[in-house]
Amino acid sequence: MTQVLLVDHRDGVDWVTLNRPDSLNALNPEMVDALNAYFGQLQRNRDTRVVVLKGAGKNFCAGLDLKAAMGRRGKQQEPPGVTESLDSQRRIADIVMLMRRCPQPIIALVQGAAAGGGFALALAADVRIAGRSARMNCAFIKLGLGGCDIGTSYFLPRLVGVSVASELILTGRFIGAERALMTGLVSELVEDDQLDAAAQPFVDAMMAASPVGLRLSKECLNMAVDAGSIEQVIAMEDRNQVLCSRSEDFAEGIAAFLEKRKPVYIRR
Repeated sequence: MTQVLLVDHRDGVDWVTLNRPDSLNALNPEMVDALNAYFGQLQRNRDTRVVVLKGAGKNFCAGLDLKAAMGRRGKQQEPPGVTESLDSQRRIADIVMLMRRCPQPIIALVQGAAAGGGFALALAADVRIAGRSARMNCAFIKLGLGGCDIGTSYFLPRLVGVSVASELILTGRFIGAERALMTGLVSELVEDDQLDAAAQPFVDAMMAASPVGLRLSKECLNMAVDAGSIEQVIAMEDRNQVLCSRSEDFAEGIAAFLEKRKPVYIRR
């Protein structure tokens, strides 16, 4: 069978590819399980320092594979109960939770369709780079569901503000690559065939940081987004800086700066 998720580990970076191009990389049960397993193991993974997430073919991810989902339901005598439905829903939502909890920064390379659950995956990344063909939407409300799903009502207002988030969530309309750049939804806009190359400077800059500093920075950013006061944020920042200053990485970083060379950090 074709692997639905490909992981190419190169020099501390995982290039992760959603690999169902004939189905627009839609999320079927196998891919949901593979994504949960992959992001779940990153918490204690010291070999992977940065993750780049992309889709095979011309699309990022078209969301839930409705044909597969409806096919399974059609074979049942009765619709699934509340417990089964909630379990299925949580298995998908767990992916974005694990993406936020993992200490590695995640760069999403978005081209073509990023709809529904695919949009949620892009939103859960730390940095998004869009190809010109990128079209993103909260497809849920167009399917007879609520417009808030898989963390979109959490991520979108924080990224683009309440007004634009309300527009996208309540209408399900698509946002194209150019407007996504204008609203701050993505960091950069490039030609589709330049997405990997566009990611490389981000990867290089992150890999140039100390391993512990990079991990603690993502953690602190996550905490700061939901902090109740500046005092809470500064307390977290102070704690992180003291931890970093006591590490071998700090001594190497200072030495490299003074000697005008690139630092050489020990992977751990």
